Amino acid sequence: MAQEIAPSPKVGMVSLGCPKALVDSERILTKLRADGYSMSADYEGADVVLVNTCGFLDSAKEESLDAIGEAIAENGRVIVTGCMGNEAELIRAKYPDVLAVTGAHQYEQVVEAVHEAAPAARGPFVDLIPQPDIKLTPRHYSYLKISEGCNHSCAFCIIPDLRGKLASRRIDAVLREAEKLVAAGTKELLVISQDTSAYGVDVRHEERMWKGHPVRTHMTDLARELGKLRTPQNEVPWVRLHYVYPYPHVDAVIPLMAEGLLTPYLDIPFQHASPSVLRAMKRPANEAKVFDRLKSWREICPDIAVRSSFVVGFPGETEDDFKYLLDWLEEAQLDRVGGFRFEPVEGAQANALPNPVPEEVKEERYARLMEVTERISAAKLAAKVGRTIPVIIDEVGEPDEDGDIGATGRSQADAPEIDGNVFLRDVPETASQGDIVNVTVEDADAHDLFGVIAP
Repeated sequence: MAQEIAPSPKVGMVSLGCPKALVDSERILTKLRADGYSMSADYEGADVVLVNTCGFLDSAKEESLDAIGEAIAENGRVIVTGCMGNEAELIRAKYPDVLAVTGAHQYEQVVEAVHEAAPAARGPFVDLIPQPDIKLTPRHYSYLKISEGCNHSCAFCIIPDLRGKLASRRIDAVLREAEKLVAAGTKELLVISQDTSAYGVDVRHEERMWKGHPVRTHMTDLARELGKLRTPQNEVPWVRLHYVYPYPHVDAVIPLMAEGLLTPYLDIPFQHASPSVLRAMKRPANEAKVFDRLKSWREICPDIAVRSSFVVGFPGETEDDFKYLLDWLEEAQLDRVGGFRFEPVEGAQANALPNPVPEEVKEERYARLMEVTERISAAKLAAKVGRTIPVIIDEVGEPDEDGDIGATGRSQADAPEIDGNVFLRDVPETASQGDIVNVTVEDADAHDLFGVIAP
């Protein structure tokens, strides 16, 4: 008589916050599937729902609480994890029915809570089936998290309280994961952490053996080894570096970009330019030679795109401080810029600083910041009209009434979700998600490019 295999419990997931939290969600779901669970795309079909929260800003906390409330209303059986997990009392005060609350990257505790809430009936046949890792991003790009936590004590940030001090992953484990992802179809690796430049500081840049030779737990060694990866089609995958503080050793990765081994893109969290504001923020790497280094990087790798984000309205920021920032941006000519209005975060040192900036002043400065950065971006994108550039296709549309097919992609200057797009017309039927194609740029606006695949 055939043994009947019990249906596996289903887990739903709501993942909020940054890409680092998304990686946490992928790891949790991968472990659960290996333990005999299946995934549910909606509340109704789930035996238990996980909500991976963000606790970085008060507005993010509100979004997280709203998501928990929705999950409880729609399903009723909810486990909370993530950065807001360290505020278990607040969560339980508002939602006493949550089954469990765990903190950021506490994978074992989350999985254990799921086992208790919805035990899986594992069998001798199910256990033998190899299971691939679960991805919450499209197949063609993947986030590669190289460390947890942060050693900085920036006045506006509580990440060290939420995620702890810097804890670097073993470099051989990181490279093995990257190799596995590329072999499985990833065309673009997005390297993420709280401080990519500090990778390995906590382990004194220990060496590990990889492919028969020693490699240091260091950003430059990591970048060099990632540049050696090849897809099954023997193509060089895009490797994009995020959260890179501009320490001196960052200069060493620019030649790798010029050689085409790394994507010519640096995400550097400058946050401000005024020396007095940076001191109040307790920001690291506030150096006077940023312009010289930007010039040098562009001389070595003319196509390099530098993105950053800036906070306006930090306590004590004067009109002169803000004008200093605008002048700095005019000279720096960054390719991609994100702007944020300062928002108090419970537990952050900045809350105790004098001279808070009124909300209406924050709004006015934010508008001026966006006006300047959009003008710079528009000019930089307009200069690409007529050029032919590589583009990775994110989505291919359906044929219109005339049979024409459009597609949405990104250039090497565009990270997914945060930067611009390249909109393609007259795409051949053979085009598919993840293809890297050469595109002739025909038009541009302040954020996006428009073009056609080159013959």
